Parts: sequence; structure tokens; C-alpha cells
Amino acid sequence: MKWLEAVDCLTNCLAGLEVSDVNGASLDVDAGFHRLCLLTKELKERNGTIFLAGNGASASMASHVAADLAKNAHIRTEVFSDLALITAVANDISYDDVFAEPLRRRMHEGDLFVAISSSGNSPNVVKACEKARSLGGSVFTLSAMGAQNKIRSLGDLNFYLPGDTYGMAESGHAAVLHHWIDTMVADCEE
Repeated sequence: MKWLEAVDCLTNCLAGLEVSDVNGASLDVDAGFHRLCLLTKELKERNGTIFLAGNGASASMASHVAADLAKNAHIRTEVFSDLALITAVANDISYDDVFAEPLRRRMHEGDLFVAISSSGNSPNVVKACEKARSLGGSVFTLSAMGAQNKIRSLGDLNFYLPGDTYGMAESGHAAVLHHWIDTMVADCEE
């Protein structure tokens, strides 16, 4: 694929962003971002915490977003990327619990869990979404690579990109997350 073809492919992926709510009802994309920002502002006012998780590149994005939200939007964040914690939970419980178990111990009602998964089917991310909901937390999912993926139905807000490669999914997810951060930072500066 030539460069401009890849740019067109990414543009189409971003333009194809779909947002749905907890009941699976489709939302206008801007309305979805508006709801996400309202949820985030309410959490910030309560001094709640945003927890973020993903695997591989999604874990890197979770860490990056946590840093940006904490530093620039002044929101308490936590990302599950500590090697000792991950390996202890994986060894002593199971790898499927590496995000759900820390959530069980740290999440409070009204906190937000951000699930980032290219496939939307990673068992540890699915389990964390379910755990966050059972604890009374809100869930924001970001997925791609298959409209019927598991986490797409587990969030209060579900953002799905029709990217069919990891490159498109990950690049698209970065754009969505940065739009959210930029909106929150602009709000903090007003």
C-alpha cells in the first residue's frame, strides 16, 4: 500500500467511528464525546479515579492517556502496567485477572474504567469491564477489528472503529483518545 492510500484508509477508519451506549443504542459521534466528557467532568468534581488498561500497544496508550489526563486535565488516574503486579496476579490467580483483580481492590463506585483493545476480545480486558460494572463503576470501551467484539457491549459508552489491522486500530484509537484528552484539557483552561 502506498502512503496516500494508507492515509485514506486511516481517514476512512476514523470517519467510520461508531458510538453506542450501555443499551446498544447508536449515538451521534459528537454526542458520544459529549457524554464521555460530561462523565469525566463529573468524576473529576467527585475526585474519582480513571483506571485504564490494555495489552501491548493498547497498554502503552493506556499509560500515555493516564499521564496526559493527570498532568494536563488534573484528573486522578491509574494504569495497570506495574510488572510486579501483573506477574503476581498472573502467577497466583490467572492472566485473565491481571486487570480485574486490581480493580476489585481499588475501584470505587462512580470511578471510570477505560478498556482499550484492538480486537475487543482480550479475556483480561473483558473480565475487567465486567468487574468494573459489578463494582458500580462506569466503563468506556474502545475497540476495533470486528463489530461483534465482546467489549463493545460492556461499556456505558462504546467507541468502535472499523479498522481491520492493528495499525489502523491502534492509530485510530490514539486519535480518539487524544480528542477526548484535548477536549478535557481545553475545558480545564477555560
